[in-house]
Amino acid sequence: MIMINSVCICGAGTMGSGIAQVAAASGSHTILFDRNPATLQRAQDGIRKSLDALIAKQKVSAGQAETTWQNLLFTGDLHVCLADLFIEAIHENLESKIGLFNQLAELNHSECVFASNTSSLSVTAIAEKVMNPERVIGMHFFNPATLMKLVEVVSTPFTNQATFDTVFSLIKEMGKTPVSCIDSPGFIVNRVARPYYIEALRLLEEGDVEIAQMDKLMESTGFKLGPFRLMDLIGNDINYAVSCSVFEQLKRPERLRPSYIQQEKVEKSELGRKTKKGYYQYE
Repeated sequence: MIMINSVCICGAGTMGSGIAQVAAASGSHTILFDRNPATLQRAQDGIRKSLDALIAKQKVSAGQAETTWQNLLFTGDLHVCLADLFIEAIHENLESKIGLFNQLAELNHSECVFASNTSSLSVTAIAEKVMNPERVIGMHFFNPATLMKLVEVVSTPFTNQATFDTVFSLIKEMGKTPVSCIDSPGFIVNRVARPYYIEALRLLEEGDVEIAQMDKLMESTGFKLGPFRLMDLIGNDINYAVSCSVFEQLKRPERLRPSYIQQEKVEKSELGRKTKKGYYQYE
């Protein structure tokens, strides 16, 4: 096992800031890095607001919240990113992720672990172009990271046992539930979930159902969120990117063809809750 005393999350968007809060709450010295000052400030404000809400709901004490806050360091300087574990949550671009990890590898010790939170790209394709690929692994959290318990631990043919054991154990220490899987299109959850979204969109394309009606019907059968409410929560950009990636990696099966309706949502920046408009309007 590799000793993890510090964690650095790269990318301060919704997912990255959520992971940073989880890591800091579990006791790790946590760096949250983003090159965009506005994004970093939103993350800082969002985490503070989240901690205040937890205190108000008596989920944590004021002391626990303050300890979490003190464990956090916000920075836009890559040279400050010195840690034992790096979790990237930047945009879904293979070359950007590879480039980031290699930059960090030059600044850090040779045993630090590089984990990708990608939900649609091949972790193996990242690992094979990163220095010391045996220390690269997938660490796929789900949105919102502060609430969702499941984390997929994605091994590649390069990943060594020490890296896997370290990440698997750390996820448990974070109060999450790790599930092991090998690198494959969509991993487990996103692969299984594709028909839930795509078939709902297909029915909408064919004019057979209304959005609110579909959500209400699925929720009445036991789903916590209907497909359209869930896509709005995840983000239509992320959901569409995963659908496209799985479609291409599985050699374009017709049953998994992404919907033009969701493509249009992305093109219009109607991404869901984060833009206040998706399949529904949000205040």
